[in-house]
Amino acid sequence: MKKMHTREKRKLGLSRNSNHKKRIKKNRPKTFKNEESANRYAESKGIKSYNLVNLKLGGNQKKLKVIQK
Repeated sequence: MKKMHTREKRKLGLSRNSNHKKRIKKNRPKTFKNEESANRYAESKGIKSYNLVNLKLGGNQKKLKVIQK
């Protein structure tokens, strides 16, 4: 893995004398708290047929993901 540049270390507030690695984030699905915002997002992206899936297993909590059919 490449060495991290000094400017990046300064931005993240890391020490200069340690060898730091960049943290690589995983891509996560776009999620929404209510159905209105999920529907608005799907329309803005031009998705015609889609399902909303709740990712939370609990009772009344919502974390909705748009899945294209």
